[in-house]
Amino acid sequence: MAADGEFDEMPSSFSEERITHLPTQRRLTSAVAIPRLELVVEREAGRPLHSSRVLEGDLFRLGSHPSNDLVLNDPLVSRFHCQLQRSDIGWSLTDTGSVNGTFVQGLRVRDADLPLSGARIKLGDSILVARELGSAGVTEIPQWSSFGELYGETTVMRRLFGVLNRVAASDATVLLEGESGTGKELAATEIVRRGPRADKPFMIIDCGAISPNLIESELFGHAKGAFTGADRMRIGAFEAANGGTIFLDEIAELPLDMQPKLLRALEAREIRRTGENTPQRIDVRVIAATNRRLESEINHGRFREDLYFRLSVLTIRLPPLRKRLDDIPLLVRVLLRSINAEECEHLFTPDVFDDMTRHDWPGNVRELRNYVERTVVLDAAAPASSPTSAADSLPLDRAMARAKMPSLPPGAINLTKPFREAKEELIASFERRYLSALIEASGGNISRAARLAKMDRMYLYKLLQRYELRSSIKD
Repeated sequence: MAADGEFDEMPSSFSEERITHLPTQRRLTSAVAIPRLELVVEREAGRPLHSSRVLEGDLFRLGSHPSNDLVLNDPLVSRFHCQLQRSDIGWSLTDTGSVNGTFVQGLRVRDADLPLSGARIKLGDSILVARELGSAGVTEIPQWSSFGELYGETTVMRRLFGVLNRVAASDATVLLEGESGTGKELAATEIVRRGPRADKPFMIIDCGAISPNLIESELFGHAKGAFTGADRMRIGAFEAANGGTIFLDEIAELPLDMQPKLLRALEAREIRRTGENTPQRIDVRVIAATNRRLESEINHGRFREDLYFRLSVLTIRLPPLRKRLDDIPLLVRVLLRSINAEECEHLFTPDVFDDMTRHDWPGNVRELRNYVERTVVLDAAAPASSPTSAADSLPLDRAMARAKMPSLPPGAINLTKPFREAKEELIASFERRYLSALIEASGGNISRAARLAKMDRMYLYKLLQRYELRSSIKD
């Protein structure tokens, strides 16, 4: 966030510039089969039962809540118990934070690939068998290899690109789910750039980076004198985003007592500054993102069910890298190009790629990027599963050396200032000097600067705006 009364608004020229540099998309499609899955319930809540249901699609939710694709009337089954998903290699099951666990073939699992011949699944005191049937026909998906700065050629990614493209053209509320490093912020940014509000304000709020006692003021603003320290009126993010889009990152971190207030703002389309009685109408598109499964948060009472359904008008889950390992060669080429190191492609031999596909990549594309940079710096590819070495810091160390970033002087301690104020001034001084050296080292290229500092690009952009260094950006 910026100083009082200021927000992280993307300049109108930014979105226009990025759109002109989007990769050319081939408007070709290919036909893929629509999966069919039969779920036979043999026991429900301890009582013998034989009911069957055939589902068509590639993602199904199971639980006791009526919104699930298969509803089990079992008090031991959580509201949102687990999910079944079809990928390029078959069906997999993911436990979505159930209270009593999910068992496949007698083993408790959190994430498991299901046997093709059929899987026996136990939820609570209910048992069902999942069997794959023949396809229910075909559907068309684009033959794109990218959506903005998201890349992939596997079926799951091309299907995702088609969905994102349709979502971008709408004005509906969107919930982006996915592990850290899967590209949720890239997807949100591209949705805005291709959407009807591309030239309107775009506000980014990281719900996990704001103190709980300040989050209401950040979202809705406050009047002068509303509380101690409110020496002037502040415009909230929703008001500043009026007519445009607000991106609520890490929405699962929103304090429980703030969730009803956000729900009211979304439903009534109006907000009220803290300390004021008059509400204000707003017209804002909301995109939310989380690296947690909100179904699990609901099961454990940490997230409101009504807010979840209000946010998840359209829910899109970005797949982890381990679910699309065939995309690794393409991603390596893209990452090498992004750091101007295409000549190092020879380092990634077939044996190296084979080793890379055996790694789970818990950090997803962010971890892959670090691995590629480390390989380029060391001029050799280490095993992908090896721990991060000190070489990770080399690119930034070299850049800082070239920029001749001065060390912090000891300086005199001003004891007339409170500890917190003195500490904040010191941190602000360091951040300003670090960012200045970083931008100089990267030649004003914000994408290169973010890679050097190993920080999120949009967060870096916000810091540059906070310290009024945005004019030094060239891209």
